[in-house]
Amino acid sequence: MLRRLLAIAGKEIRQLKRDRLTFGMIVGVPLLQILLFGYAIDLDVRNVNAAVADHANTSLSRQVVAAAEASQVIRITSSATGPEALRAMLDAGEIDVGIYIPEDFERRILDSERPAGQLLINGSDPTVESIARQLARMPLPGQAMPPALFEARTFYNPERRSPINIVPALIGVILHLTMVLFTAIAIVRERERGNLELLITTPVRSGELMLGKIIPYVIIGLIQVTLILLVSQWLFEVPVRGRVIDLYLASAVFILAALSLGLTVSTLAKTQFQAIQLTVFTFLPSILLSGFMFPFEGMPEVAQMIGEVIPLTHFVRLSRGILIRGAELETLTMEIWPLLAFFAVFMVIATLRFSKRLD
Repeated sequence: MLRRLLAIAGKEIRQLKRDRLTFGMIVGVPLLQILLFGYAIDLDVRNVNAAVADHANTSLSRQVVAAAEASQVIRITSSATGPEALRAMLDAGEIDVGIYIPEDFERRILDSERPAGQLLINGSDPTVESIARQLARMPLPGQAMPPALFEARTFYNPERRSPINIVPALIGVILHLTMVLFTAIAIVRERERGNLELLITTPVRSGELMLGKIIPYVIIGLIQVTLILLVSQWLFEVPVRGRVIDLYLASAVFILAALSLGLTVSTLAKTQFQAIQLTVFTFLPSILLSGFMFPFEGMPEVAQMIGEVIPLTHFVRLSRGILIRGAELETLTMEIWPLLAFFAVFMVIATLRFSKRLD
């Protein structure tokens, strides 16, 4: 019995040695997880993008702005003409915090009954919102801490409900997993079932085959978006403040990017099991570095650079911007272009790697 068990175990070990992809996953997945969780994920959010509208323009107001930036809670990226301009920048997703300092700022400081200025905070991410609120009671330079230096106004999610932040981004997570998984096994399934023999005798080109493969899944992805929207409103009362057509257009572009990644995976894998393994391998960094689970601003700069390449990062910003902030797609074009570029690059890679040869 022992001899037979050792024989079977030896066969499995030799088979794993031949299957380089599976062997690579045995080493790669633990390394990827420890690097992501140990290095890239940081819940201590710092350097949140902010803008200032300083109508007082005095020495004290400039000291307050400098002290706020020195706290490393925010990073001043631009200035604004007034609270309306700050709100527009919040809607467009350019900033997460707006600081408004009125003309009578110094006189207001002497009045302990009311705040001297105002904070406009993007509340779509509760973690960022709670960090930004620390500035409301920031002490004045060289003076005792006032009851409240700034009045904090939270937009988009004043109730701090987690579903409002999670569900819009969850659309992208579900689409990424299903679209990549569906297409990752597409070419592999054709090879395993022998259907490539039929394709060899046809005049179908590689590019035509790839595009033909993804068209049905684009429709399936848009159906999934509809289901998620209906359930999110019915069960979680997630608002739809923007135009629904903008969300569908953004979803269609993201679906194309995810499908091109899935097709590339299908050209790398030799079996459907390997295709599933590679899908999981791409899913881990996407869900962890996209800003879905952890604030994007809390990641190290290197992790943010990697996250900018991931399609899910841009769709999370698109879906939250349209559904939560009511932003129009025209103001979010900087998130569309990376998705289109990703689709173009990976479609070329998948087409070049595809071969109709049986071997």
